[in-house]
Amino acid sequence: MPDSTRMTPQDVAAFLRKYRLTGGRLRRVRMQYPKAKQVAVEFHLTVHEAAKTPAVEAKAVRLVLRLEGVEEYRFQMRPGQPKVRISDARIGYLNGLFFVNLDAWTLEPGEQPKLHDFRASEVYAGGRELFWSEVRPKPKTPPTA
Repeated sequence: MPDSTRMTPQDVAAFLRKYRLTGGRLRRVRMQYPKAKQVAVEFHLTVHEAAKTPAVEAKAVRLVLRLEGVEEYRFQMRPGQPKVRISDARIGYLNGLFFVNLDAWTLEPGEQPKLHDFRASEVYAGGRELFWSEVRPKPKTPPTA
């Protein structure tokens, strides 16, 4: 993943202020096995930047979140429950792992997610390292005549 930025536990809050994951779209989940007994998970997302003022429409951005050293994950789709948009998303650092959760579970205002909240999710992964990058759109080439 070129030009990726390593996230530290202290960076999570600033990242979530910069990008609004809620309301975005999960475009793809990619599992990779770089070495024997190692797993990496990439979440390809379309999200919005946080708007500076309410009158300005937030710009859509494509992000890739990559968890390396993945120790646990779940990707499950229940029948009859279409997943179109990310209804709630959380990123947390618990017990030495980064957790990324991309489905709805409600917390009370001000309540911090705990490990069991992530594990109750249908779309989550937990890994030792978290990287992120913005994917720039490819320039469109004009059709040849």
